Amino acid sequence: MVADLSSLKIHDTARSSGAGSRFWRIFAASLGALVILVGLVFALRGKTTVVQVATARSPEGAQGATLLNASGYVTPRRRATVAAKITGRVTGVFFDEGMSVKEGQILATLDNSDAKRALTSAIADRDAAKAAIPDLEAQLQLAQIELKRAQQLRGENVQSQDALDTARTNVESLQARIGLAKQQIDAAQARVGEAQQVVDNCVIRAPFSGIIVSKDAQVGEMVSPISAGGGFTRTGIATIVDMNSNEIEVDVNEAYIARVKPGQKVVATLDAYPDWQIPSHVRTIIPTADREKATVKVRISFDKLDPRILPDMGVKVAFLDESQPQTKNQSAAKAIVPQSAVRGRGDQSYVFAVRDNKIERRAVSLGRTIGNEVEVIAGVNPGDDVVVQGPENLQDGQKVNTQR
Repeated sequence: MVADLSSLKIHDTARSSGAGSRFWRIFAASLGALVILVGLVFALRGKTTVVQVATARSPEGAQGATLLNASGYVTPRRRATVAAKITGRVTGVFFDEGMSVKEGQILATLDNSDAKRALTSAIADRDAAKAAIPDLEAQLQLAQIELKRAQQLRGENVQSQDALDTARTNVESLQARIGLAKQQIDAAQARVGEAQQVVDNCVIRAPFSGIIVSKDAQVGEMVSPISAGGGFTRTGIATIVDMNSNEIEVDVNEAYIARVKPGQKVVATLDAYPDWQIPSHVRTIIPTADREKATVKVRISFDKLDPRILPDMGVKVAFLDESQPQTKNQSAAKAIVPQSAVRGRGDQSYVFAVRDNKIERRAVSLGRTIGNEVEVIAGVNPGDDVVVQGPENLQDGQKVNTQR
């Protein structure tokens, strides 16, 4: 049988049909890509820029000029790492991070089985010592009767002096034994108290009211008041902070420490809330210097505490000079804005104000600096919203969305 190779031939009709189909597929793909590109262009064109704004405030009540700037951290005066007084295995943990606790509240318990057995043994020794007293007292009563009889017989010259001396010695011996037994009872009671203290030490309580900021042990772990057992033994149960004792600790260069006085007013600004000016004052200057850093520690108290102030937060402070008299420019200030709202320098300073969700570029004249804020003599009025964070290419009249 001879194969018909002519059957493998592609007819002209089929060839032309495939080319047309390929053309329409390419056309459709190109049209779809064009539609997607146009959609992206319109989407990007319709996207509105988001800026962060702050409201200009009135200069009334503005504090003195900045005398000195420093940075530091929020530190609590009362912070304690609670630990057990004995070595033991944790059997219960009754707190978690962020929980508020009261003074004396139970935080954790340790295995007290051995301590309870020791307490039971001490109580048994005390009770045994107490049980010997009635017998000795009965013997003493009998010895006193015999002594009295011996004295009568000796008075009648019926009994010898030796018998009287023996009866008297028996009474004195029993009195001494009873005194010793009572001392032994006191010693046994002391051992009971000691054993009870060990049992009580298996319960860890909060030393003062505060908030748990660290949970350092779990059920089943060994804890000890001293470092033992390498990394397998914990030395602490929890860390408690008294939030009402939060203050600021900063290092001031010793060359400028003369500018700082106790009670001096301070403006504090938390790194987490750069637009929040917190009135504070100098509590104390630590009377020693750091030789390596050439600084002196200064502790600053907040005039009013706030739940947003947390330990170990970064903070910048401005020591104010209230004795400095106001100048003409200072008295003419119309508003106070954050320094981050001011752009440009010198006579070219300006701000981006926002009105009806549109940008307004305004030239401003600046006055003195107050902490992280600056006085505006002209260009901004109290209540105006100014951009403190946003793109550098903002333009006058541009539509924006605002957030605070």
